[in-house]
Amino acid sequence: MIKTENIKHSYDGKNNIQFPDISLEKGEKMLLLGQSGCGKTTLLHILGGLMQPKNGTVKIGDTNISELGSSALDKFRGKHIGIIFQKPHFVAALTVMENLLLNQKLGGSPPNKSDIKKILEKLNISHKANSRTKNLSQGEQQRVAIARALVNQPDVILADEPTSALDDKNTDEVIDLLEQQAAEHNATLIIVTHDNRLKERFQNRIEL
Repeated sequence: MIKTENIKHSYDGKNNIQFPDISLEKGEKMLLLGQSGCGKTTLLHILGGLMQPKNGTVKIGDTNISELGSSALDKFRGKHIGIIFQKPHFVAALTVMENLLLNQKLGGSPPNKSDIKKILEKLNISHKANSRTKNLSQGEQQRVAIARALVNQPDVILADEPTSALDDKNTDEVIDLLEQQAAEHNATLIIVTHDNRLKERFQNRIEL
């Protein structure tokens, strides 16, 4: 479902970071582990089509996203890739439901409140559907961020440091949620983190 080959990136135009190749089928999961500054978030952004690598290819299904134009890439990403950023970013003036409806629209899906309610219920956050995202706790915002990543039923879910600010109990809960939702949607899950607590949860991992 997602395959990379010979991915290289340079921050200064001279020195290249060479990333290991990745090959994951639909429904598989992987942990990308490494300390701050090793390029984890850069690699996640390349996998999600938010950055272009200096060299190499990223394929999702049969599509080489490196070859897509800006508009086509935006549409492809909205439909096939769900990204959970380290710090959730929402439209502050909108409610949880309105943010998720907006995400459906941007992803090219017809607005569907029923589907959104089902996802929110599974994440135990449905009671906040009509609350503004700026009024949510950190844990609630994180659950909404997971809902947003899932709302268009993506083929690939990318999570950037989803547990960095959490205690052990909440870390387990968030990873359980990500794994459960990925399994339910048969999506490929890649978690990027420096959190060594997650090592035991993932047999398939790459240390950068």
